[in-house]
Amino acid sequence: MSNIQSDLFSKSKTLVPGGVHSPVRSFKGLHTTPRFFKRAEGAYIYDVEDKKYVDFCMSFGPLILGHRHPKVEKALHEGLERGWSYGACEPYSLELAEFLLSKLPHVEQLRFVNSGTEAVMTALRLARGVTGRNKIIKFNGCYHGHVDSMLIKAGSGLAGEAEASSAGVPEGVAHDTLILELGDTEGLKQCFIDHKDQIAAIIIEPLPANNGLMVQPKEFLQFLRDITTANKALLIFDEVISGFRVAFGGMAEVTGIKPDIVTLGKIIGGGLPVGAIGASKFIMEHLAPIGKVYQAGTLSANPLAMVGGLSTLKEMTPESYKKIEEQTKKITTLLANWMKTYNNGQFNMFQITTYSSLFWIVPKENVTKIADIPANLTENFNKLFEVLLDRGIYLAPNAYEVGFVSLAHDDTVVADIAKRLDIKL
Repeated sequence: MSNIQSDLFSKSKTLVPGGVHSPVRSFKGLHTTPRFFKRAEGAYIYDVEDKKYVDFCMSFGPLILGHRHPKVEKALHEGLERGWSYGACEPYSLELAEFLLSKLPHVEQLRFVNSGTEAVMTALRLARGVTGRNKIIKFNGCYHGHVDSMLIKAGSGLAGEAEASSAGVPEGVAHDTLILELGDTEGLKQCFIDHKDQIAAIIIEPLPANNGLMVQPKEFLQFLRDITTANKALLIFDEVISGFRVAFGGMAEVTGIKPDIVTLGKIIGGGLPVGAIGASKFIMEHLAPIGKVYQAGTLSANPLAMVGGLSTLKEMTPESYKKIEEQTKKITTLLANWMKTYNNGQFNMFQITTYSSLFWIVPKENVTKIADIPANLTENFNKLFEVLLDRGIYLAPNAYEVGFVSLAHDDTVVADIAKRLDIKL
């Protein structure tokens, strides 16, 4: 770590709380300071000293084509020349919406917002407005943005009890959020008995990927579909991460399970700030201006995000998904083999869980719920992160974050990774 990086972080801490605009960027618990990056290209990101890193953060998921894909860059340049914010109706959101709706059979209408958090906030309000009920079931280990009612952790009492996991969240908000463990079908049944006709919706990441990568059995997701239908509650799939990444239609497509509401983000904007809510026309028409559920946004459907998203998604063909999964397997096999042998097996406790183009480095197989995660995960991961960082391989700086592979991580990049790890292919 150089004085330049350290000085920038010191300056940042005088201007910004904790020196960062999102907590995970802070390198908390690491024996080094955050890296400040100035540019990116393809699978690589360059810091302010021009050191080149293989990037597996990929802006935490949106950049499925890699940095500065030529077609996306061209679309954004053309968009800039027309104007970058109107605060009025424009055709670019219609083009993106029409393209998406033609390929997402579980969605009839969309509304664009500015972030995944905003999409979740709107989806919850919409579910309550449609059902006339207040309570929401969520699962321990699923992250749904920093909405008050989603910053909730499991309480110490019976299944379903909850308490705020952040200061500033009122007790009354926590009271209407019911927490269960992933896979707890009996707890779900009991929740619907204990709160009969009070539960508006169940919300879940159908592929939990923001507290580790905890792949859920299809049978559990189908159970959620069945129990919500039986109790006239709604099922919300939060596909902000999994949408367009594991398949074009996300986990709804992979599993064949149709949610009532889906939240989208990240890839849908091609790397620009964006979010979206999708559902049937009946549900969506509860939103203002024709319905009584209010939602608005000055920058919603920003024209640059719309053209960036459309140009990105047009590149995602079935062949693209096959290719990116193949590259993910090559890369994770390389990393796994290196971890077994590095420094007399210093990191041989780690496994790599993968799903499509996502991967998670964790010292255990078959992690499907919070209780499965080893207590010493962060301690071991931090050592690994720093070794890889020194070799110019950039992971998300937190043990619970997943890695993202892009289409830019081609065989040339794989060979470069091998070189950085001193592995002969």
